[in-house]
This record gives sequence, C-alpha cells and structure tokens, in this order.
Amino acid sequence: MTTRDLDRLAQRVKAHRMQQYPSRDAAAEAAGITRNTWKRVETGDEVRESTYAKVDKALGWAIGSCLIIAEGGNPVLAGDDIAATGAPAAPATAEETRRAVFEAARTTLPDAPIGELDAFSDELVEILRRLGSVRDGD
Repeated sequence: MTTRDLDRLAQRVKAHRMQQYPSRDAAAEAAGITRNTWKRVETGDEVRESTYAKVDKALGWAIGSCLIIAEGGNPVLAGDDIAATGAPAAPATAEETRRAVFEAARTTLPDAPIGELDAFSDELVEILRRLGSVRDGD
C-alpha cells in the first residue's frame, strides 16, 4: 500500500477551495462537515475516508480524488468521461478501484458492516478486472 502524502493533499485542497469558495466555512457547509474537520484536511491531519469523499464532492472532484492526490496522482473532475476529454481514461489500478468502491459504499451505506463493504469492494474489483476495466497495480 502506498504511503499517503497528506501535506500534498492539504495544499491541493486549500488551493482548489480558495478558487471555489469565499471561506473555509462555506466549503465545509457545502461538504456537510464542520469547519474544524475541513481545517484538519487543509492542515494535513488524517480524517475518515468518508470525509475525503465529502471534500471530493464539494470541490467538484470524482469520489476518491483526495486519496489519489494523497498517493501522488491528480484529481478527476466529477463528470469527466470519454465524451468530455475525447479519449478514454487509463483504467484505474485494482487498489484505487477497491478504495473508491469502498468509500462510495461506505458513504452511501454508513450502517453496513465494514466486512460486508470490503467483500463487496473486492468482488466488484474482481469482476471489473475480468472485464478489463481495472488494471493490476504498477
């Protein structure tokens, strides 16, 4: 598993937030989190992965982008697809996909047991791998 660079994430979140919102309070309200939680993201403190999903949504990024940034990648804008870019995006790795699926399921089904979410994520990644939509890690 890749080590997360939360300082890198903090810088990207703060820069993008300053382009979109007049204040940290406004961004936090849009995300449905407290100002203090948003501040923790912007100062590089670890928060729950479901919080990162809320930050992704508030900034107009696809769910999982905060985690991708923290692991050295770039955010994906929500709604980006082949028609918008003119070219298909490279398939995500199995681990990136598993994390994104897990976070989406956890955000949508907050009361589901973690083990069930893990099993669902693993099964979906395996199906996507067989279809060629997910690549093995680099």
